[in-house]
Amino acid sequence: MAASMARTCRYVSRHGPCILPRLTRICLTLRSKFHCSSSAYNGLLVSLNKRGILKESFPDDAAQDQLPRLLRAAAQTVYCGFDPTADSLHVGNLLAVIGLLHFRDAGHHVLAVLGGATAQIGDPSGKTNEREPLSLDAVEANTRGVRESLQRIFANHELHFHDSSKQLGTLTVVNNLSWHKDCSLVGFLSENGRHFRMGTMLSRHSVQSRLKSADGMSLTEFTYQVFQAYDFHHLNQVYGCRIQLGGTDQLGNLMSGHDFIHKVSGEEVYGLTIPLVTSSAGDKLGKTAGNAVWLNRDKTSPFELYQFFLRQPDVGVERYLKLFTFLPLAEIERLMEQQRADPGKRLAHKRLAAEVTKLVHGKEGLESAKRCTKALYNSSVEALEEMSDEELQELFREAPFHELLLEPGTTVIDACRRVNAIPDGPRGYRMVSEGAVWINQQRTDQPEQILIPKLHILSNGLTLLRVGKKNFYIIKWLSL
Repeated sequence: MAASMARTCRYVSRHGPCILPRLTRICLTLRSKFHCSSSAYNGLLVSLNKRGILKESFPDDAAQDQLPRLLRAAAQTVYCGFDPTADSLHVGNLLAVIGLLHFRDAGHHVLAVLGGATAQIGDPSGKTNEREPLSLDAVEANTRGVRESLQRIFANHELHFHDSSKQLGTLTVVNNLSWHKDCSLVGFLSENGRHFRMGTMLSRHSVQSRLKSADGMSLTEFTYQVFQAYDFHHLNQVYGCRIQLGGTDQLGNLMSGHDFIHKVSGEEVYGLTIPLVTSSAGDKLGKTAGNAVWLNRDKTSPFELYQFFLRQPDVGVERYLKLFTFLPLAEIERLMEQQRADPGKRLAHKRLAAEVTKLVHGKEGLESAKRCTKALYNSSVEALEEMSDEELQELFREAPFHELLLEPGTTVIDACRRVNAIPDGPRGYRMVSEGAVWINQQRTDQPEQILIPKLHILSNGLTLLRVGKKNFYIIKWLSL
């Protein structure tokens, strides 16, 4: 213990401010390894494997012996990194967060590392070309957004999903810029660069795929694995972290961290990968793929998130229930039996959408999503009356929002013209009289009708106006 503390003190003092060893990837598919050992001995890892959350481990003997023994002996510290290349996490990141939640739920301590430094480098893994560089201001703004995503999801999990009778591990959110910002380039390379071998770095899949591309790879991107390896070492020394989670495209970076730590301190550390979440077409769900569903409300509303999971193809709903919810596997099996008995009710889809929305946006977010669903698809006036201004604007994101003074004698055609929903003159009048205008989901064909409270103006002071099939307008009426 004293030697370990001394080594940590020397490390902090030194760094505070500032031939191919393996010809093939040494990795292990967890399914076969974990099922060789008893469930009681492996515990958490067996559970995660059955859910499909774990895919590979490093080093190759970790899955069967060392790592399960370590997790059983005492609470461990696990980390996963999130580079703030956007101002919100997205569904493609959610499984990594859920992986951390499972470890924390089992009593282990988790570190969520915001990559304020590494976001400026750019991870080449899974990318066909180099990221556009981010300004420091953009990275800082993005970091705030990602931190909010993480803290909200962890809080929702603790409130709605954790069994309070069990010990919950700690959560620490850190930014790797805090230990990289004052390091000099010469000092960093002199102290750490000598532990990396070019042959090994060049052999990484993320590097090989980019070197073969038309644009190649910049030196900046090439060094990304060095920075991520150093992060693991820093967290190991300061927090005692011995386990890193990452997507399958991060395996090369995990291996670099393991090798670096082994050379510098001799500590035994481990890497676990989680599968990349793909769409029904097999495309990675991420902002680079152009199909991101975000986890912050200002970018993707609770309703939109709910609908995303509600609309998943039947073939994938069981897998998503195992990956994205904390429902016991036996309950998922019962749910799937009910689904197969009556597919039209879509019970599994609804439960999936509800569980994920509650995790990401809390109970209020789930209730909001259900109100919006009822208002939009069931033409429910009652649901419209219960909706807030924010919910209406989220539901009809492209709809103009107008605040108008409610003058005595205001008619249907007056309201339409004041928000420029119809043309002036006879043509606009005909549109109303011919039934092209809907107010609060009800067709109206009387242009001269005076607006009636509770019919045209809801009890929350709002009017939802629609012209044609898709042109929505939201009116907030202000009293005289």
